[in-house]
Amino acid sequence: MMWSPPVTFSLLLPLLLLGQAPSSRLQSLGTTKLRLVGPGSRPEEGRLEVLHQGQWGTVCDDNFALQEATVACRQLGFEAALTWAHSAKYGPGEGPIWLDNVRCVGTESSLDQCWSNGWGISDCSHSEDVGVVCHPQRLRGYFSERVSNAVGPQGRRLEEVRLKPILASAKRQSPVTEGAVEVRYEGHWRQVCDQGWTRNNSRVVCGMLGFPSEVPVDSHYYRKVWNSKMKDPKSRLKSLTQKNSFWIHRIHCLGTEPHIANCQVQVAPARGKLRPACLGGMHTVVSCVAGPRFRPPKAKPGRKESRAEQEPKVRLRSGAQVGEGRVEVLMNGQWGTVCDHGWNLISASVLCRQLGFGSAREALFGAQLGQGLGSIHLSEVRCRGYERTLGECRSLEGSQNGCRHENDAAVRCNVPNMGFRNQVRLAGGRTPEEGVVEVLVEVNRVQRWGAVCSDHWGLTEAMVACRQLGLGFANHAIKDTWYWQGTPGAGEVVMSGVRCSGTELALQQCQRHGPVHCSHGTGRFSAGVSCTDSAPDLVMNAQLVQETAYLEDRPLSQLYCAHEENCLSQSADHMDWPYGHRRLLRFSSQIYNLGRADFRPKAGRHSWIWHQCHRHYHSIEVFTHYDLLTLNGSKVAEGHKASFCLEDTNCPTGLQRRYACANFGEQGVTVGCWDTYRHDIDCQWVDITDVSPGDYIFQVVVNPKYEVAESDFSNNRMQCRCKYDGHRVWLHNCHTGDSYRANPELSLEQEQRLRNNLI
Repeated sequence: MMWSPPVTFSLLLPLLLLGQAPSSRLQSLGTTKLRLVGPGSRPEEGRLEVLHQGQWGTVCDDNFALQEATVACRQLGFEAALTWAHSAKYGPGEGPIWLDNVRCVGTESSLDQCWSNGWGISDCSHSEDVGVVCHPQRLRGYFSERVSNAVGPQGRRLEEVRLKPILASAKRQSPVTEGAVEVRYEGHWRQVCDQGWTRNNSRVVCGMLGFPSEVPVDSHYYRKVWNSKMKDPKSRLKSLTQKNSFWIHRIHCLGTEPHIANCQVQVAPARGKLRPACLGGMHTVVSCVAGPRFRPPKAKPGRKESRAEQEPKVRLRSGAQVGEGRVEVLMNGQWGTVCDHGWNLISASVLCRQLGFGSAREALFGAQLGQGLGSIHLSEVRCRGYERTLGECRSLEGSQNGCRHENDAAVRCNVPNMGFRNQVRLAGGRTPEEGVVEVLVEVNRVQRWGAVCSDHWGLTEAMVACRQLGLGFANHAIKDTWYWQGTPGAGEVVMSGVRCSGTELALQQCQRHGPVHCSHGTGRFSAGVSCTDSAPDLVMNAQLVQETAYLEDRPLSQLYCAHEENCLSQSADHMDWPYGHRRLLRFSSQIYNLGRADFRPKAGRHSWIWHQCHRHYHSIEVFTHYDLLTLNGSKVAEGHKASFCLEDTNCPTGLQRRYACANFGEQGVTVGCWDTYRHDIDCQWVDITDVSPGDYIFQVVVNPKYEVAESDFSNNRMQCRCKYDGHRVWLHNCHTGDSYRANPELSLEQEQRLRNNLI
């Protein structure tokens, strides 16, 4: 499939960049960049180009061999080079031929460290442009493509952008969406001249600030405000604007850049300091549109969106912060992941804007934010940057090029600054990641710092607090904090009855009491947290449950231990033991840890509970819930499974098992591994002896009491449709709670397999 080469994120500042004397060794740019381009090329092959003095140029094929290609490929993030191509196999380039006669040993980490004729010294033509073919496997240390804000080899930087509100209404907004554009350049804030300013420029600025789009401003009104300030003798604006150090003279963006530093930027006029900057112009004013999650609630809701409009087609999972996570897309009614082949900042920015965030600040490779489970829907996504949704970009099916979940793509998006991080803090902890939670709220019309009552304080609320603090996930929600000394003067409880759904951006957005009411009072029972930047994520293998379910009539004589551990329905208490039997719905379960940290029991080994009958320890008393529900959700049968042996049953090739239950060993599930409970072990069932024939919902919930923190609780629930006719049972349409829906129709082959599940 033919595709256009990605938009060049070059930085053109010819007026700032000083010429460099030729040298036999490449001068290090600090942020030297390479890229592979060419018609029809894959991400790992193409014409080799290097960025120098803000301009992309090619490399001549003279003396170029495998060791030079290897250095280039490693610098690009691939494991090795397979070969190289001479005579412009990937098409002739444009612009300068920056390098000729490059000679590398092969152990260098970048082309900076190899020998050459020097920058721009070449006797080649573009018919001799070299190309390389890299091994498609990424280096373990090459995890992402990040926004670079470097301006040039002198180290001058366009560091960040902000909007300075002008109108009183804009000053009261949070986040600020409209104002004069200010750029931090070499440590100082400058305003940007409006001459030559375009909507594409506004789009880049808004994207950096976390906003998906921009709207035109009333330039005539702002010009009147500007002119009135210029005429005001008390204003310093007129004298300031006469200094070139006040201005960024001109910026030109294509609209697809992730950072303004990737646009063409002219800090000073063409004739330098002798000519005033922004003559006759004014500061640029931009108005951005915040995504739905960051807009203030409306008093009167507008037109109701249809269900199809409300349902997102993309989502992020397992991210520690708002606006980051593993990329998942909805296709054919199933959520699946995106392969990182060809994944870059342009495509990631399209996704971020689709989700209501700004542009992408980082495109991550190699399942850096956890592996998914199920289908890999897309690979080699090619966006131009202007698409409204990821579905409008060109791509391949994930199954076409052998992608695996270890190649799942992820993203970190720019999000608006809501000011929430300044409204919460931790005090008294041993590290900055733990302590008593103190919040800033309004008390009697005065902003005050105070503690949070620990009544109802749980892991969900702690997750919101850690996210608001920018510290990732909650490791523990702590209700008894007597051993931590809070901030003097902030010990009074100012927030109580906090109940969060888990999606809030701040504790102040959660439900809470109006008048504060805390049954414990102040002091030792203030809420506390322990935060972490990584967490496990347990997911049930729904397909295995569906394929292994069957019925068994088990004699009571073989159920004494199971009865002791409350694995049978209450009616078993009234039976004439050991005579009779119980009808059990049995199945196997396989639980994956797809997160970025090992899943460990909350309780230490010293507090595990010994069960004499089965002769094993329970590290978590209730690890899973098994329920049979009516179609309207009423429970008709239940079971539960303690983690009597939480271990790495299997791990992928190359990953070592770390946890084993033998000999009172450590219990847990390593990242990437899975724990399997076979159908033939005790309590791996639901007792349906008292259940009437009919249609039901079979449900499994892992970690149901949230005893151990996870990065994503939405996939802990698995449900199946269950049909029971009194003699046989079959499960179908099994899916995890966040997989949206499974195919409602069963194939004939599946139907026949399910009908064989007789007692």
